[in-house]
Amino acid sequence: MPTVEAPPLERKLVAIMAADVEGYSRLMHEDEEQTLATLSAHRSIIDALISAGRGEISGTAGDSVLAEFASVVDAVHCAVSIQQALAKANADLPDESRMLLRIGINVGDVMVKDGSIFGDGVNVAARLESIAEPGGICVTRGVRDHLRDRMDYEFEDLGEHHVKNIVRPVRVFRVCFEPDGTAELPQGGSSASKEGVHLAIDQGPPVAASADAVELAFWQSVQASDDPSEYQAYLAQYPKGDFAALAQARLANPSPSEQSSSEDRAIELEFWNSIKDTELRAMFEAYLKKYPDGEFRALAEIRLEALPG
Repeated sequence: MPTVEAPPLERKLVAIMAADVEGYSRLMHEDEEQTLATLSAHRSIIDALISAGRGEISGTAGDSVLAEFASVVDAVHCAVSIQQALAKANADLPDESRMLLRIGINVGDVMVKDGSIFGDGVNVAARLESIAEPGGICVTRGVRDHLRDRMDYEFEDLGEHHVKNIVRPVRVFRVCFEPDGTAELPQGGSSASKEGVHLAIDQGPPVAASADAVELAFWQSVQASDDPSEYQAYLAQYPKGDFAALAQARLANPSPSEQSSSEDRAIELEFWNSIKDTELRAMFEAYLKKYPDGEFRALAEIRLEALPG
């Protein structure tokens, strides 16, 4: 019987951005519902800016985001814009509810399967994210070298780091930017190319990622929702925003009957999605305590049995 060979995996050269929330487990432990509402609001901002920055989201898991860009310049512009936008969003929140993102950016060859990217290039970006300080951005030497004469940012050399599952040490640089500033993003939508990383192409005049643009993106992401928590999250960040009156009206006139159960299920689903990939027993125990008859009870019990006591 002839052997059937699997088709070769697609490979491409991209700029990879990995991001996650610092201290997410602690925030969930302190206030689950507020944390999920803040995460939802921040993700609306992050997703909108990745799209505006010509990036493409390749994966999400709980509080983490993986995105790819055809341009290293676009990737770093987008990362700075995200950190600056979240700094503005966090300014409207109490200290204990603020979420700070750590971002790592690498440029490398990746494998593609079912729309997701894999390989050492992705692993390095994830390790850089763990090295970055909350609210900060770390990049590899390859990214720094590509950008040295193309951007105004300075880079602080953090030296070589030995990172998990990567044989050679990685030279890490911190991107120096003004947290309270406003980065510029290119015009046009997502365009993560299969043809590789475009390092020297003038991609058109930039447009400011202003607070107004971020607010509009946020509102567009929630305006069709039946979930009151999304309108509450909008009002928490923009109490005097352009759409505050509409949000208040939606809250004053919720959909009848099943609104409460729909909201409860949405919160439970967000909770489960945020912990399902963790290796911490405490997270599954917290889920079972809050949702003893929840939709994912059986899965949570299976995960607890498999994890070491």
